[in-house]
Amino acid sequence: MFSATRIAAALALSCAAIGAQAHSVWMKPSSTVLSKADWVTVDAAVSNDMFFFNHRPLGLDKLVITAPDGSTVEPKNAHKGELRSVFDLKPEQAGTYQLAIVNSGVMGSYKDAAGQMKRLRGSAEEIAKQIPADAKDVRVAESISRIETFVTMGKPSPLRLSGKGLELVPVTHPNDLVVGEEATFAFHVDGKPAADVEVVLVPDGKRYRDAVNEIKLKTDAQGHIKVKFPTAGMYWLDADVNDDKTSNPIAKERRLAYVATLEVLP
Repeated sequence: MFSATRIAAALALSCAAIGAQAHSVWMKPSSTVLSKADWVTVDAAVSNDMFFFNHRPLGLDKLVITAPDGSTVEPKNAHKGELRSVFDLKPEQAGTYQLAIVNSGVMGSYKDAAGQMKRLRGSAEEIAKQIPADAKDVRVAESISRIETFVTMGKPSPLRLSGKGLELVPVTHPNDLVVGEEATFAFHVDGKPAADVEVVLVPDGKRYRDAVNEIKLKTDAQGHIKVKFPTAGMYWLDADVNDDKTSNPIAKERRLAYVATLEVLP
C-alpha cells in the first residue's frame, strides 16, 4: 500500500533486506499533552494496521528519550511481549520530551550464478566480502530511519534536530495540533529543506473502517507541508526519501525514512 511503510518497517527491524514484507512501525503514547507531571504509557509495534497489535513488538534497544533540557531520560517498566513493546515515562520538566528510535546501516541483495536471490547482512565491510565475483543484480543501500513521537508537559518547547537523515522540523509544534486548524511542518534531509517529499498521514482506527482515509501531501520548495486535520485523534505520519548521497562506495543508493505519531485534539 505504502512504499514508505515497507522501507520504514525494514529499517526498523534492522535485519530486513530489500524487498521486505510491508508492515507499519509506530510508537503510540497514551497521552501527548499533560497539564502536570503524570505517567504516560507508550506502546510500540510492527503491525499490518496502524496502532493495532497483530505482528511483532518494536525493539526498544535504540530508544532515546530526550527531556526539554537536553538530558536523556530512561524509560520505566519497559517490557517486550509477543505483539508489542511497552514502556512508561513520567515527564517531570515543563516542555517537550522527544521519543525517538533511530536505526542506520547497510542492506542489500544479489542474484547468484543460479539466479537465486541472496540477501546481504552486516556492516558495509562484511557485505563487501559476501558478494561473489559472479554476482548479478547487486543492490546495496545505506539506510537511516527515525521513528518518533512527542510528549509535552505544560508549554511546548523546541525539538532537538540531529541534522542527519530525514527529519520533521516543526513550524507548528507537534503537540499543538487542533482539529480544523491548519498546521505546517517542514522536512529536512541532512539539515536542509527537502522538496517534493511525499508525506502520508493516516488517522487511527483503520481496522474498523473500509477506507484508509489517508491524507497525501508533497513538500514545497522550502520543504513545507500544510495540513488541516479533519478529525481529532492519533495520526500516523510517514515520509521517505531515496537519493545517492551515500557515505560508503559499496552503496549506490541511500534510503531515508521518517515515521511519527501525532495527536490532534478536539
